[in-house]
Amino acid sequence: MAERDERFRAAGIYLGVAAITHLAWETLQLPLYTLWTSVPRWEIVFAVVHCTVGDVMIAASSLIAAILVGRFWSWPHKGWKQVALLTIIFGLSYTAYSEWFNVYVRKAWAYSDAMPTVRIGAIELGLSPLLQWLIVPIVALASARIAVPHDAPDSPTG
Repeated sequence: MAERDERFRAAGIYLGVAAITHLAWETLQLPLYTLWTSVPRWEIVFAVVHCTVGDVMIAASSLIAAILVGRFWSWPHKGWKQVALLTIIFGLSYTAYSEWFNVYVRKAWAYSDAMPTVRIGAIELGLSPLLQWLIVPIVALASARIAVPHDAPDSPTG
């Protein structure tokens, strides 16, 4: 029972820290999108809330997928590094797809001239959302790791 409680506690801390950090990131990166200057303020507020809720859903899905795909049943006691790496890969992959789909296919949003971009193949993706999905999971997972007791350093089988 204690292991299950610690698993939920670690996941809860991860998601709580991720939610707060994603909310801050979404707010700070607003000037990098055209909606910052092209829509009423209430639509901007809605977009930030909508995107943050989506970010938390991606964070939860990425963590669950990392645990399931890697078969890290002892997480959070073992497999921290592997779960963190997979969580980041899943979150970054989905974000790259979502940016491409929403910017180029759906045209649901657009980058302002202030958005730094990186070229991946024939498309340019915003650097800020990609960095968001590299940095936020690291901060959130590190917070959970500090708060929840864990065993000795990860082993390849842990």
